[in-house]
Amino acid sequence: MNALDSTSTRPYLIRALYDWCTDNGLTPYVAVAVDETVQVPREYVKNNEIVLNISFDATSSLKLGNDFIEFKARFAGSAREIMVPIGRVIAIYARENGQGMAFPLAVSPSASFEPTPADGAEVAAPLIEHALGLASEAKVVQLVPPNNTSSARDDDPEPPEPPKPQQGKRPSLKRVK
Repeated sequence: MNALDSTSTRPYLIRALYDWCTDNGLTPYVAVAVDETVQVPREYVKNNEIVLNISFDATSSLKLGNDFIEFKARFAGSAREIMVPIGRVIAIYARENGQGMAFPLAVSPSASFEPTPADGAEVAAPLIEHALGLASEAKVVQLVPPNNTSSARDDDPEPPEPPKPQQGKRPSLKRVK
């Protein structure tokens, strides 16, 4: 089996991040790019995107398969069947801290071009930022931590020295209530 014949890693990564969220008491959300293949309540779709809570408490009969995410959920008190093709998932993340993973939008076989990984990231990035903004409203969500410029790099000879304590003062802790 060569790399072209192997299955996608996306469903496995989605399941792993779902497990990580639930194991740590976090709420897993998926951002979905909606098209005609996605079965979701259309009245909740904004700019062809929807963010879904896929936690145990918010769903029933959840199946995180290799081809589809399927579950039942209530929207405004009405039970709905949800079915999302794995290729339409653009991100999975924890609601509480924004940690998770973004995916490039999968291109359908009828598309006129094959995007490179960079092209897919450029297409998916605005969708992900918007979808995450819908879920968090005024909260900034960060999927990938920024590069820390103060950290030691391979070309730095030595790590920076920690700050020295002031003479005559002892460090102390202050209780904050």
